[in-house]
Amino acid sequence: MELENPSAPFEPVADRRPRIDPPPPVRLQAVNDCSLPSIAGQEPELDRFYVRLLGFERDDETAQIVYRAENFRLQFQVRERPPLREDFIALGVSVPSLSDLMTRLNELELPYTLQRGLVPGTDSILLLDPAGNILEIAEIRTAI
Repeated sequence: MELENPSAPFEPVADRRPRIDPPPPVRLQAVNDCSLPSIAGQEPELDRFYVRLLGFERDDETAQIVYRAENFRLQFQVRERPPLREDFIALGVSVPSLSDLMTRLNELELPYTLQRGLVPGTDSILLLDPAGNILEIAEIRTAI
């Protein structure tokens, strides 16, 4: 299909409205902001894991370690010693492509466990973040 040449010259008008950046391509499977524990000194590893690998955005507005997903924020409570864990509930994260993430994990030689769901399209992977927190990562599912 070819478009006809315009009959009048087109010059775009400058838009003075504030620009809104698109949200990160990752979602938390939660109903509110989440908080996870971390020990002091792990900030560079957490940045590499959450920002570079998973696609979160670092929220630099606070002095704390906070990552922004499409829907909520993930905040880390930094402590001097590892806390005693009362539970081992995984934090749910959704990414655009589970196969792309598995390829990057294999390239970085990071261990993970693939979980096959009973229903097609419900596969997920389990892995530990640098702070030792359990994540269950699934692919973002969109309704047609």
